[in-house]
Amino acid sequence: MKKYLMTSAILLALSAPGFAGGSHTGGHGHDQAAKGHDNSDGHHVEMSAGKPGRPENASRTIYVTMKETDDGAMIFEPKSLEILKGETVRFVIKNAGELDHEFVLDDHRGVMEHKALMEKFPEMEHDDPNSVRLKPGRVAEIFWAFTKPGDFEFACLIPGHYDAGMKGAISLTEKLAIN
Repeated sequence: MKKYLMTSAILLALSAPGFAGGSHTGGHGHDQAAKGHDNSDGHHVEMSAGKPGRPENASRTIYVTMKETDDGAMIFEPKSLEILKGETVRFVIKNAGELDHEFVLDDHRGVMEHKALMEKFPEMEHDDPNSVRLKPGRVAEIFWAFTKPGDFEFACLIPGHYDAGMKGAISLTEKLAIN
């Protein structure tokens, strides 16, 4: 009987979900619906910076490069973006550096909360529609609909990267400036 109870306890422990901190969607105190994941009917719920966009609704493509500089800074190019209110953007994000980097899109409060979590759980994996982590030389896309007013940021929240300069600003505008 003891052998049966021990085996049952082990199987139960192995089948329980982990909430310690490996995956961004499990155990970091984020409410799935509040962070842009699908709700019960399969539709994306809005986040503070808007919601995941649909590829067919993208009105333009913005190329973002992540890299380190010779003087030790870590940067995004471009460092700031101007986006039309209500616009859906296709971000093409490339890691041109020698280290892993990530692109996280949120408001300042969300970026700071995520930064604090990353400092506690540096190997945290992401499963959020507003972020991507890339190894050197890799490219990814994020489609984002800017449906909410406000000021937003994009940042690399791997410990030390934000503090080394890896952050950028997004301003929403009624009309884009013509260069």
